[in-house]
Amino acid sequence: MEKPNAPSTEKNREPILTVLREVFADRRQVLEIGSGTGQHAVHFCPELPNLSWQTSDRPDFLPGIRIWLAEAALPNVLPPFEFDVLGPWPTGTYDAVYTANTLHIMPWAAVEALFAGLRPVLVPGGLLFIYGPFMVDGRHTSDSNAAFDLSLKEKAPHQGLRDVGAVDALARQAGLVLLEQREMPSNNCCLILRMACAFT
Repeated sequence: MEKPNAPSTEKNREPILTVLREVFADRRQVLEIGSGTGQHAVHFCPELPNLSWQTSDRPDFLPGIRIWLAEAALPNVLPPFEFDVLGPWPTGTYDAVYTANTLHIMPWAAVEALFAGLRPVLVPGGLLFIYGPFMVDGRHTSDSNAAFDLSLKEKAPHQGLRDVGAVDALARQAGLVLLEQREMPSNNCCLILRMACAFT
C-alpha cells in the first residue's frame, strides 16, 4: 500500500501545534478521534513528549496510519484501533481528546454520538480540542468557507460546516464547558472545552 498523504496537514499542523503546546502542556493520555492519515500524530508527538497519543479511525484508514507510524517509530504514539463514534467506544479513560476536520464530514447523528460518548471516556477536568471550519450564529465566516460548505453538501448531503452554537449546545449536554474559541489560519478555528463534572 502506498503511504497516504493529506496536503492540508502541511498547512495547519504548525498553528495547531502552537496551541497544543499550551493547552496540552499538563495532559498525559490523549485520544485522537479520526486520525485520518496519521500525519498529525506523527508531527505533534516528537514536540509533545509528555503525551501518550492514541490514534484511531474507521477500518479503511488504519493501514495508512500504520505506515506513517511505523516510519516515524515514535515511542509516545500508540497503534491505531478501529473506532467509529456510532459504534462501541473504547473502555479506557483519557485526560484529553483531540479531533481535527471531522465534524463537517460526519453526519449530524455522529456529531451527537461523539459528544454523548465522551461522558465515560474523558475524565473530569479533561480537555476536548476540536479543529476545523465552523459557522458562527448561522453565518459563514468567509466566502471560502461558504463555498467549501456548498461543495461538501453537493458531494454528500449529510456533510457540512457546523455552527459553533449548535456544537456548544451538545457539549453542554455532555457536561463540557467551552473555554475558548480561538481563530486559526485559513478561516478555521479551534474549540477548547473542559469536562466539568463526572457522570455515572
